Amino acid sequence: MTEPEDKPAEVFDYDAELRLHNAHFRAAARVRVHDRVLDIGCGAGQTTREAARAATEGTVVGVDVSERMLAHARRLSADEGLANVSFQLADAQTHPFPPGYFDVGISRFGSMFFADPVAAFTNIGRALRPSGRLVLLVWQGRERNEWTSVIRETLTTEAAIAGDGPGAFALADPAVTEGILAAAGFTDIAFTEVDEPVYYGRDSAAAFDNVLRLVEFRDIIAGLGPAGAEAARERLRALLDAHHTGDGVYFDSRAWIVTARRPPRSGV
Repeated sequence: MTEPEDKPAEVFDYDAELRLHNAHFRAAARVRVHDRVLDIGCGAGQTTREAARAATEGTVVGVDVSERMLAHARRLSADEGLANVSFQLADAQTHPFPPGYFDVGISRFGSMFFADPVAAFTNIGRALRPSGRLVLLVWQGRERNEWTSVIRETLTTEAAIAGDGPGAFALADPAVTEGILAAAGFTDIAFTEVDEPVYYGRDSAAAFDNVLRLVEFRDIIAGLGPAGAEAARERLRALLDAHHTGDGVYFDSRAWIVTARRPPRSGV
């Protein structure tokens, strides 16, 4: 797959990869016509643009720590003529958002990487109005996500690292995540499972390119030496061939949609 020169490599086919997840997320977000929406870790801005198309009389702000991704998001939004959307280079853990401004905060796989998640969600909570909603899509544990665990095992011939720890799986445990959100002042915290496959490409060749655009897997191969790296690439090609369905290359995954609310005003 050849990337346009103005498209960050890390974008690759990410929106296509998550298209089945995204349908669940969009339905859970329930963005309304007049909503003011904060999209946390918006990346290239697909969910930001979708929220903007729903909030036709509202506004949407996407924040991310990657200027390259935000530049791509701005171009796509301009191409679509979306006048009610903007993007900010910001760390949602510390950024001074306007207090009580947003009706809903959303994040599709962008909220698992905070150094201090309680501080981050406390800060996000301050930006939401009383009774404002929070809707997150986060991965369940690595062992429930074949798209990473099986590929890692194939490249290294070793079992995937146990435990979730910080990073993509930091909010995998509902008890841990509920504790974080409760400590940050959220209520009505609920979890809904999303059981959809991840799409890696239209065929094995495209999937091979997409897998090796991911930093984790590039780093594994880089550490194997020339002979080990070539053997790992061959194992990966065979794995991707085995996961080709005729409609594309898919791997099993599990995620949570997490919903929560800010408390109403005192006395309401």
